[in-house]
Amino acid sequence: MADHLDDEISYEATPPPAKPPRPTHGGLTIAIAVLVVATGAAVYFAFIRSSSSPIAVTPLRRAAAPPSTAPRPLGGTPEAIDVPPLDQTDGLVRQLVRALSTAGGVETWLAGTGLIRNFVAVTVNLQEGASPAKLLSRLRPARPFAVVERNGRESIDPRSYQRYDGITDAIVSLDPARVARVYATLKPRIEEAYRDLGFTDHPFDRALQSSLVTLVRTPIPDGAPIVARRGVRYVYVDERFEDLTAAQKQLLRVGPANVRRIDEWLRRLADALGIPAAALAAP
Repeated sequence: MADHLDDEISYEATPPPAKPPRPTHGGLTIAIAVLVVATGAAVYFAFIRSSSSPIAVTPLRRAAAPPSTAPRPLGGTPEAIDVPPLDQTDGLVRQLVRALSTAGGVETWLAGTGLIRNFVAVTVNLQEGASPAKLLSRLRPARPFAVVERNGRESIDPRSYQRYDGITDAIVSLDPARVARVYATLKPRIEEAYRDLGFTDHPFDRALQSSLVTLVRTPIPDGAPIVARRGVRYVYVDERFEDLTAAQKQLLRVGPANVRRIDEWLRRLADALGIPAAALAAP
């Protein structure tokens, strides 16, 4: 099956007019470091892109984010270290993230440059519910997306989900409490990168919380969802999944078992960051 079908279970949102962040050193291989996914991943979701052009990030809409009910800034107490200027932080990011896990996939996330800027850009996309498919080329599985047919109906081949086992293993290997502290330590530079994208009316904590909430509220299928071909793409037959945001459908692509593992980890991360459990509950 053609690879582009793997990019688009259902559809890819029409991109808004581009407003790229300030150029960073060298190429723009993106590593969404241990700060979020979802994510997503992520929210720390280990999505990486190889590209020679800047990331285009403009929110699909400027809807007000839900008010934070956290009693303190997310992340808690930062490490007592000097954080260098924004465009000199890649070395520190790599040092902090490498200390969090020895899982094989983690090192891959740290390739490229402009790690904090790229983390911020992906978080904004997740907050808006946009598909991160354009940010996935480097971690794109080698094996193509596939379906199986049973009783005249097509469902996603379970082997398609197994392609994401390694990514999931790397994510859940991270200690959420230590991830939260890394976030708090780097937050001054994260806020600077966020302001550079034009967001000056609220702190980055809101974008991070909104991204986590979006991913955690993704319904998890009980089994392999039934899909149907629509043109050159597949769509979910069940409207509960087809009506999800593009970001949530990207999460579903890792498969029910992996989604459950990531969901549990994201909830632990939210708790470590200081996000109340009530904020994660479905409305």
